[in-house]
Amino acid sequence: MFEVMMYDGGIYRSDELFEMIEDVGGVVLQKNRSSQMLTVIMSIPGEDKEEVSKLCREIGGEVKEVPLAGTEIAVVGPTLGRHHMPHPICDIAEILRRAGAITVVMGLARGRGKNTSQISATEKGIIDEYDACVFVLGNFKTCVEHKAELMRDVHVPVVLVSGPKPDGVEDTYDALVTGVGRKASRMKGPEERAKLDEIADTVEVVLKDRKLSIEEDPLFIHPAEVKQILQEYEPIDMCLRPAPMVLHLDGLRIKIPYEEHHEYLENVMVYGRKLGDVAYIEPSRIDSSSIILRIKTRSQVEYEDSLKQ
Repeated sequence: MFEVMMYDGGIYRSDELFEMIEDVGGVVLQKNRSSQMLTVIMSIPGEDKEEVSKLCREIGGEVKEVPLAGTEIAVVGPTLGRHHMPHPICDIAEILRRAGAITVVMGLARGRGKNTSQISATEKGIIDEYDACVFVLGNFKTCVEHKAELMRDVHVPVVLVSGPKPDGVEDTYDALVTGVGRKASRMKGPEERAKLDEIADTVEVVLKDRKLSIEEDPLFIHPAEVKQILQEYEPIDMCLRPAPMVLHLDGLRIKIPYEEHHEYLENVMVYGRKLGDVAYIEPSRIDSSSIILRIKTRSQVEYEDSLKQ
């Protein structure tokens, strides 16, 4: 299984690091250089982690764990209003960012009220574009149990964060963290910081299970390889939106308009095949100014090849 780690150090002998990453079959997920300092987030085979870590220390850098790198996670609240939104959701999103994830905060259009809360098919479709989602609910047990129905039929891993522990709704989420709920201030105390770490660890475990399932039926091409191929495409290179390409476990979010660019993307060649033949390329459910690219597994590609014969 591939593991993600970060090198933080100088550029001295960094070419040796890039050579080793290539030699072991790893991929550079992100590279940032500032003057003489370099930060590299890489995905490498687990069995080669010790050797790569040893080289990082030899060339004067530090090795840091970023278990959620290469993922995009939605942190969802019932609404974006002050009644539901303020501090825990932002603190949770921040702790996930520190673990390497790209996070998006989302409020439901009609999530207010125990008996009136709703989630639309469009909102579920948007949540399904992410690698996982964290639903943050409140302090009242009956309200949490009722609103747990909002998470039903969401097809990505769901972590429920709430105050009390709800009963009878275990089939609506993949993992549960209690003891948070709504708060009127930032989560700064030692116990609260420990709770944030628990949430990050829980998300990591949930995503690790998904990574293992992907390992059992590998993708035709690693998303980071697709990112490297596409990063020279001028509309992406010139895109002024933050993070024009966001890595997912099974693909990419590309922040350029679908109608204008999907034909080019479909015809990009990867390992002798058109990208459109080995990946699903669709407009984002948020709006058509972004593209969701989901890479097919090797077994899917082989099956489709067999149908053509």
